[in-house]
Amino acid sequence: MARIKGGLNARKKHNRVLKLAKGYRGARSKQYRVAKQSVMRALASAFAGRKQRKRDFRKLWIARINAAARLNGTTYSRLMHGLKLAGADINRKMLAEIAVNDAEGFKDIAELAKSKL
Repeated sequence: MARIKGGLNARKKHNRVLKLAKGYRGARSKQYRVAKQSVMRALASAFAGRKQRKRDFRKLWIARINAAARLNGTTYSRLMHGLKLAGADINRKMLAEIAVNDAEGFKDIAELAKSKL
């Protein structure tokens, strides 16, 4: 039985990596060995970035809620504690949205939280 050479599979693997490295500068997009390192690092950073984005949005929502809470005479932590005591099950994303787009609605929520403290 004839031996099968691995050239085709190696070429496919190299082309897959080089395709991912398209647009990189210099040898990073031309040479397989360098491109492979760059692509591996880029994919790892992309994975970490997807986790980081969730943290960044939570920080943004908290900052917006805190700013709106202070306009209504309370702080972020007191507001959240009051809402928890009131049994109001509303997440930070929606609270931030209300704080930005519906000041009167947020004022009612803040009053509810203050009354339960």
